[in-house]
Order: sequence, then structure tokens, then C-alpha cells
Amino acid sequence: MKPSIKPHPRFEGVYFVEGVEGLRPATKSLDPGFQVYGEELVKAGDGEYRVWNPFRSKLAAAILRDVKEIFIRPGSRVLYLGSASGTTVSHVSDIVGPRGIVYGVDFAPKVMQQFIQKVAERRRNVVPILADASKPETYAHLVGVVDVIYADVAWPAQADLVAANARLMLRKGGGVLLAVKARSIDSVEEPGKVVDREVRTLASSGFEIRETLGLEPFEKDHVMVAAVYLG
Repeated sequence: MKPSIKPHPRFEGVYFVEGVEGLRPATKSLDPGFQVYGEELVKAGDGEYRVWNPFRSKLAAAILRDVKEIFIRPGSRVLYLGSASGTTVSHVSDIVGPRGIVYGVDFAPKVMQQFIQKVAERRRNVVPILADASKPETYAHLVGVVDVIYADVAWPAQADLVAANARLMLRKGGGVLLAVKARSIDSVEEPGKVVDREVRTLASSGFEIRETLGLEPFEKDHVMVAAVYLG
């Protein structure tokens, strides 16, 4: 069976590859012929599509779990906290396209070097920032105003970190996707209580919570929180 491409019914720039393995999320590559993390490449029509592995990307996992909103669309300006080596950033780069931009923040020099080589140097819409995401005042002048903040950071106070970045850079009405790693915040407390605490922190920091979505079976003890910044 030859794979076919179907657009996601709600998220512009996100696709499904339909084949013998069922429906798999994908994005249309801005860098055809190149694999960022060994992902499958599927040629169809006038483009090449990168199959998006939900076991390697929490955003892909959320899409497969039918998250209601991702906020990221063609032309979006995205601040990505915790870019790591760029697996998910590369797909976000595909989605926002040449009219959008993704600022990838990470504090680990070795990881940032991989991110630059595999993603930032090859994509004109990706800007790497070597910085501590808990100190947004050190890089806010490089970013300006963004439409979306995506946060995937191993930090004891993830919601506080997101709120600090939002106050400096997220436009009013902008979206936030926070991948809460309950075990990274507290290895002893029940994950559900950890998530509830992070959600309450966001709500008390000027955010309207739209959804909390568990990411199992792709990620254990992880929840994607979608929220809108009210300012």
C-alpha cells in the first residue's frame, strides 16, 4: 500500500501519513532529503513529509491523543524552551514555515551544538539561543514578542518559568503548551498532584487553562497543558 497524505482536520501545517501502519502524524519538510533524528521521509505530490515519532516528541504525542489546540500555525512566532537537540523544534519549524520563526532556548552547550548543526544551520526560520530559560531577561531582547511559548524543560517550577517568559515575550491572547514532567518536578509526590499544582500556578499567573491531556502510552507521567495568556 502506497502511503497517502492527509491534512490534519484542525491544525494547518500538520498532516497524517496513511499506510499499512495506520495514521501517523507528519510535517512537510523545509529541508527535503535530510533526516534530523532518523525519521521516515515520505514523498508525495510536490513535497516530502517527515513522519513525526510520538515516542520522541511530546507534541506529536499530544496530537495523536487528540489535543484540542496547539496554537502553532504557518507564520507563527514561537519561543521554544528546552530545545534539546531539535527533534520537535524541527517539526515546529516545518509547521510555521518560511514566514514564521522558532527561537530555541537551551542551556547545555553540547546539546546546543547538535541543535545548531542538525537544525538551526539548515533552517532559516530557527534561531538558537544558548541561555537559561529561568532567566528570560537575558535573552528577551533577542526574541521580542511571540505568539506561542512551548515549554519542555526539566525544572522544579515549570509553570513559574513559563509565566516569567510570558510576561516578557508572549503577546496577550498568545498560546502556551507546557509539557509537565511530573517526576522531574517531584520524584516522590503523586504525579496528579504535581500536575494540579502546576496548573494552579499558571491559572494564578494570568493564564486561562484550556486543556490538560495525559500523554500515555507515549510518555509516562507526562501531561500537556494548553493555555492562553490573558496578560
